[in-house]
Amino acid sequence: MNKLPFFADIPADEYHQAARDGKFLSSHLLGDFTKSPRLYRKQMTGEIAPEDTAAFLTGRAVHTLILEGRAKFDEEFLVSDGPVNPKTGESFGKLTKAYKEWAAAQTKDVVSGADFNFMSQLQQSVWTHPVASLLLDDGVAEQTVRTTYFGVACQIRMDWFRADYEGRPVICDLKTCETLDWFESDARRFGYPAQAAFYREVLRTASDGEVVADCYLIAVEKREPFRCGVWKLTDGILEACAVENERAIAELAECRRTNVWPTKTEDLRILDV
Repeated sequence: MNKLPFFADIPADEYHQAARDGKFLSSHLLGDFTKSPRLYRKQMTGEIAPEDTAAFLTGRAVHTLILEGRAKFDEEFLVSDGPVNPKTGESFGKLTKAYKEWAAAQTKDVVSGADFNFMSQLQQSVWTHPVASLLLDDGVAEQTVRTTYFGVACQIRMDWFRADYEGRPVICDLKTCETLDWFESDARRFGYPAQAAFYREVLRTASDGEVVADCYLIAVEKREPFRCGVWKLTDGILEACAVENERAIAELAECRRTNVWPTKTEDLRILDV
């Protein structure tokens, strides 16, 4: 059985709002704190606005289509270019009053025909990849786990969980990228191993140590030829990242206690190239 007792079906908006409200620490917020406690603080106080909603919507639509399929996608999204201008026979532009009024009346988030065609190419690339297709052949998508990890209320929202793959439970994280050629350096730059380690340790904690998952990154290009690649993170890198995550959580607790939020750039640095 893939769905464990402590898994929760929580809407994406509710999940992210709980993080912004400070109820739970998420991997993204921990990553921001690791970069700069002051960045984290400004996000939590609302001085820095949340990420672009259009980009967030596109990412959520891609994940839903690839991981949950067309039926689930159609429950949440409407594929349409909007109302047609009778004078031109073409759809009204997204900035027009007619389009905005039409979009406001919809009960689902709207995805344009062009965007859906793009998403479908990403879906095909992932589903036909020999390793990705096996990982995603069985499992559950977008499951939330909440628990107290290292003394702090934390939450994770796993793109994909499979209870058994080659004898181990699996967490898969789906990423889009410009090119696979630079994905490994991008993974380090964006902190993907630290994110996966956070997922694994929160899951381990919630299961009282019984579920220790392997972690995979599935990446697909956002441009032709839409190549897909799969990376398995080693236990070594996950364990090292877990140590760093726990150090950051301890620093976060101290910042909360003292209400001192440094930028992490205060000290003199030495450049020797």
